[in-house]
Amino acid sequence: MSDLLRIGAMGVSVYRNALTTVGDNVANAQSEGYSRRDIKLRETGILGAGQPFYNDKFTVGGVRVTSIERSWDAFRAADARLTNSDSAQSQTRLRWLNVTETALDDGPAGIGQRLTAFYNAADALAGDPGGAAPRRAMLAALQDVANAFHTGADGLARAAEGIATEAQTTVAAVNNELQALADVNVAIARSQPSGAGRASLEDERDRLLDSLSTKIQIDYAISGKGEATVRARGTTTPNLVAGPDAGIVMLQTAADGRLSLMVTAEGSTDPLPVMAGSMAGLVDASNAVAGRRQELDALAADFAAQLNSWSAAGTDKADNPGAAMLSGATAAALQVVMTDPDGIAAAGGGTENGNLLALQAQRGDTGPEARMSNMINILAQQLASAKTQDAALTTRRDNAFAAREEVSGVDLDREAAELIRYQQAYDASSKIIQVARETLQSILAIF
Repeated sequence: MSDLLRIGAMGVSVYRNALTTVGDNVANAQSEGYSRRDIKLRETGILGAGQPFYNDKFTVGGVRVTSIERSWDAFRAADARLTNSDSAQSQTRLRWLNVTETALDDGPAGIGQRLTAFYNAADALAGDPGGAAPRRAMLAALQDVANAFHTGADGLARAAEGIATEAQTTVAAVNNELQALADVNVAIARSQPSGAGRASLEDERDRLLDSLSTKIQIDYAISGKGEATVRARGTTTPNLVAGPDAGIVMLQTAADGRLSLMVTAEGSTDPLPVMAGSMAGLVDASNAVAGRRQELDALAADFAAQLNSWSAAGTDKADNPGAAMLSGATAAALQVVMTDPDGIAAAGGGTENGNLLALQAQRGDTGPEARMSNMINILAQQLASAKTQDAALTTRRDNAFAAREEVSGVDLDREAAELIRYQQAYDASSKIIQVARETLQSILAIF
């Protein structure tokens, strides 16, 4: 009789735990980072040992919980993290390329069209070299060119600052997650294997690995105890996380805005390569913006030098040698220094407009207009390529996460079926206890 009570009591306890597990799955169906729990049950038995009410050849059955396990596929998880890193890099790079394209406006107020307007104004002045209005128009067009250079330089500078600020925020988040992962390693090492608490810690560990893979591409290994060891992908040392120890990632910004990373871990400081992740996208973007700023400064400096050299080769309205029209060696510093329209050196070669006609020679394949147009075209090609790549990588990432979700996600229909099954088993166990109690009462009533 006591065996019957024991079987019923074990069943009630076990199926109550099973119902709790199903309830956790349903409650966390939409929780980020939650993996479905499976409760593993096993028959148990006790052999009689010559004791009263026992027969040595009789086995008393029952059920017990062997473990509560996460539904997880390590291969699919690794693939999801890999594609997540690639997609995050692509998205970040594309976003900042869009900002760069906006900074280098190709519209009516852009540098390219302002240069064209300036050369057209000079051409118009060549048709009327003595006119006051065409001279004023040419100086005004030159001021528009200088303003367009200022706008482009300011836009690129703000893009560089934005990239650096986002990189600082990203590095701070990486360091927080590395330390959190080290803390989770400690908690996992102290936890009871195959329990609900252990499963929650493993969920948190994998959530942190997912988040880290969004920022920097990582290689990782999970020990038999469940602890994670993390390195930057493509490196063997140092470990970013090893057991309870976490490294510190540091951001370095060069004078031109280019970004790089260093890591202090395991007693040494080393460069930290970033092959993918949003941080790699920020490094790519910083290089792209720094390159465009360098090109824009070179274009501004060359344009100023060419225009001043052209002016010096002619004479102004008073037959004096032409003075400098521009100053400044960078796009941001470019300034129009000629204020008197009569100072434009239109004459040259014995004619009133000879020097103005010579100015049109700057409009060749290597002239300022062509160079600016080439810069815009290259950026447009990079942007188009980045959009195509981002679309492909986003699709691959979504498919990889969907494949992982097939294993670790919660299917509410399945949970409903499990709920009914365990509820019936719980009711049956309760019925066993009731039958045992009633039978015992009937036996006692005989005496």
